Amino acid sequence: MRHLLMLCLAVATAGALADTYRWTDEAGRTVISDTPPVGKARDVQRKSVGSEAGDTLPFATRKAAEAFPVTLYTAADCVSECKQARDLLNGRGVPFSEKMVQNPEDARELKQLVGDAFVPALKVGKQHVRGYDAGAYDNLLDLAGYPKSAPYGAKPSGGLSQ
Repeated sequence: MRHLLMLCLAVATAGALADTYRWTDEAGRTVISDTPPVGKARDVQRKSVGSEAGDTLPFATRKAAEAFPVTLYTAADCVSECKQARDLLNGRGVPFSEKMVQNPEDARELKQLVGDAFVPALKVGKQHVRGYDAGAYDNLLDLAGYPKSAPYGAKPSGGLSQ
């Protein structure tokens, strides 16, 4: 019975902490509460806990992503190796952006980065790897502080940026 009571209390507490409100009251004081303001309030802001993508990432991953953002360069005709690169990054839970090389400007950017327009290419912070080499990818990600495996329930990252 005690365990059931503790479980109910934990669920009720979690529900109460789901939203946070911040506003300025009539006297000009900033108020932060788990209940919405009553009466006249200015600058009301509501935030749901865990609503931002960064809030759901483990601390080590967030810290690595801030210091060493990851970009994967791909092309439409790169199928197998680009998929392996994506799978490796997602398997480690690494948030990354994917840039598809589609025009001469993209090719010039990639050529400046790795010496030619070869895909896949991985950029971690200011370091880069040309082609797909799992060992080299893992080495760069390890040095940047990314975890070796994705946490349970992690969603795939990536997505094409233009």
